[in-house]
Amino acid sequence: MSKKEKKNEHTTKPAEARQPETAASAEAEKAAETSAEVPKTEANPLEAKVAELEAQNKELQNQYLRKAADFDNYRKRMIKEKQEAIDYANANLLNDILPILDNFDRAIEAGTKQSEGGSVAAFAEGVTMIRNEFSSMLESKYGLSYYPSLDCPFDPNLHEAVAMTPSKDVQEQKVGAELQKGYKLKDRILRHAKVMVFMPEEKEGAEAEKPAETTEKDTK
Repeated sequence: MSKKEKKNEHTTKPAEARQPETAASAEAEKAAETSAEVPKTEANPLEAKVAELEAQNKELQNQYLRKAADFDNYRKRMIKEKQEAIDYANANLLNDILPILDNFDRAIEAGTKQSEGGSVAAFAEGVTMIRNEFSSMLESKYGLSYYPSLDCPFDPNLHEAVAMTPSKDVQEQKVGAELQKGYKLKDRILRHAKVMVFMPEEKEGAEAEKPAETTEKDTK
C-alpha cells in the first residue's frame, strides 16, 4: 500500500464517525416535533367541548327568554279575561230583563193615556202581568223563587223577626204578617223574609194560681 492510499483511508474515517451523530440528532428533532404536536391534539377535544357547552347555554337562554315572554303574555291575557268576566258577568241576566223593561214602558204609556178617562183597574192588571212575567223568568232561568211565610211556624232559618206580639189564636210562634218577602236561589236562602211573629198568650189560670198559693202561705 502506498502512502497516498493510507492517507485517503485516514481521511474517510471521520466522515463515517459523524454519521451516527447525524442520525441521533434527526431522531431527537423528530421526537421534539412529536412532543410539540401532542398538546395540540389533546387540546382539540377540550375546545370542541367548550364550544358545545357554550352553544347549549345560549340555546337554553333563548328558551328561557321565550318561555318568560309566553308566560307574561299568558298572565296579561288572564287578567284581561278575568276583568271582562267581572264586567260582563250579568250580561245574560240584563238581556233577559230588557223585555220586562219594554213592557213597563208600554204600561206607563198606556197608563198615561188611561189617566184621561181610562180604568185604573186595567192599568193595575197590566202591571201585575209584567210582574208575574218577570218573576217567572227569574225562577225558570236563574232558580230564584219566592217562599211563602204567612201563617207558617216561625223558623229563624227562614224568617227575620222584626216584631213580636202575643195572640190568643196561636198555640206556638207563628208568622202573623209578612213585611218583606223571602227568596231562595235554588236551595239556598238568598234573602230572609221579614215577618211579625204572633206568640201564644200566657194562660189566665196559671196567673190566678200564684196569688192563691200566696194566700195559703200567709194564713199559715
